[in-house]
Amino acid sequence: MGPFGLPLALLADSYKASHAAVFPDAQQATAYAEFRHSLNRNEDQRMVFYGLQYIVKTYIALPWTRQDVDEAEAFFNTHNAGFTKFPFPKHLFLKFIQENRGYFPVRIEALREGSVVYPHVPVMQITANDEYAGLVTYLETVLLMTWYPSTVATLSRHAWTRIQAAYEKSVDSDRQWTLESRLHDFGFRACTCVEQSMLGGAAHLLTFSGSDTLSAAHYVQYRLNGGRPVATSIPATEHSVMTAHRSERQAVLRMIEEYGEGVYACVMDSFDYARALQEVLPAVASRKLQKGGILVIRPDSGDQVEAVLQGLRAAERVFGSDTNQRGFKVLRGASVVQGDGVTPETLQLILDAVLAAGFSAECVGFGMGGGLLQKINRDSMSMAIKLSSITYKDGLPRDVMKFPKQGSSKTSLPGRFSVHADPAQNGAPVAYRCGHEPSTPSLLEVVYDGGPVEGVWDSFDQVRERLNDQWSRLPPAAHALSSDLLQHQKHVHDIQEARVTDGSAFST
Repeated sequence: MGPFGLPLALLADSYKASHAAVFPDAQQATAYAEFRHSLNRNEDQRMVFYGLQYIVKTYIALPWTRQDVDEAEAFFNTHNAGFTKFPFPKHLFLKFIQENRGYFPVRIEALREGSVVYPHVPVMQITANDEYAGLVTYLETVLLMTWYPSTVATLSRHAWTRIQAAYEKSVDSDRQWTLESRLHDFGFRACTCVEQSMLGGAAHLLTFSGSDTLSAAHYVQYRLNGGRPVATSIPATEHSVMTAHRSERQAVLRMIEEYGEGVYACVMDSFDYARALQEVLPAVASRKLQKGGILVIRPDSGDQVEAVLQGLRAAERVFGSDTNQRGFKVLRGASVVQGDGVTPETLQLILDAVLAAGFSAECVGFGMGGGLLQKINRDSMSMAIKLSSITYKDGLPRDVMKFPKQGSSKTSLPGRFSVHADPAQNGAPVAYRCGHEPSTPSLLEVVYDGGPVEGVWDSFDQVRERLNDQWSRLPPAAHALSSDLLQHQKHVHDIQEARVTDGSAFST
């Protein structure tokens, strides 16, 4: 049985169960996964592939049992229109339960987690043989769910790129280490379930260390990283704490007494943000200075840019600032965090305004909640899995592709693939046809082969290192498909288009 007490056979879309019976008899079938375009069609086309380990271990590398099939059959008996029997390949399921120890009979190759990729580069390749060829895309439903952690990881990394640019202009070299904490995950409550928070929050932690999503912080530390910590946070108030006190001054003083020797945050807009900055900060300044820690001011309403500037200027008036070696002001023992409605676009507006006002980027941090873990979907990077090659039972091989006349953006690649680092593009991953690839090892590695494969998953630290290395040296855009593969795609397209034109694609 699978997670949540679901029969493993039901971890798929309904129509998948009907495909094996109508799939052509074949010796082999191959499908692949790709992102069809960059994040929201950004000019910076780099994307992060992440999350497959969780999918494989949780939903795929589990042995099916007769109970899975029996419970699936009981369900399918009333699932067709009119509550009649829905077709499903019971005989194939029972066959691999008996002959393959219950493991689903496909081979999955994939790029390493944390790999930086470009549109159309195959990130996975699935192969099924002989009588199981018709099951080649049965796992598509769960495999495609890697779109979510991949998209969060990509969004977080693009945010890092924006903040890094501001850091390079305004932060001294000995303070660059603070960049890792500049974007904080506030998204736990924005998620639909704990599992989503865990996966999305882990994806964010590939780039940043700041997180209030405890599910992800614990999962990464103890399930993926051998107990080594990755995520950090600080004590902070919410509006309930602020309004529970008789005054905001009392609330801030209580925070100073409890946590004032370290870093702590106070939300300041429960009633009137401007007045709180003007009246509360001076009232607590002496005790705050005695404690010596860092007070983080958090606005949570109003104009996002102006609220940050108000906080910076108020903190400078009360606590002072110093000018760093790059000519920007750094607050003394204070900073501002903006976590209200932050997106990569508003983040950029805030950074531009902060630097224009003469403050260093290290004076401001950001929190993202729904914008990080919720306001994305599969279309954000258009992830898809498509059949690309079939060898029929008589031994005839055929590379296949789709090219919908009314949706050319969904055109797929034909063939079986290999992915290699291109030294001419600083190691950018480039897709080749199998048999036409360089002699270097393929970046697609076997992660599941009719059962679990040992030693294929890296620690979270290693995944982070891979992402840091590749993102820093790979260009924002690359020629990601080899010339041979592009020519082959055109060749297959031309043949199929001719069959469309003469009608044989529809009636032969």
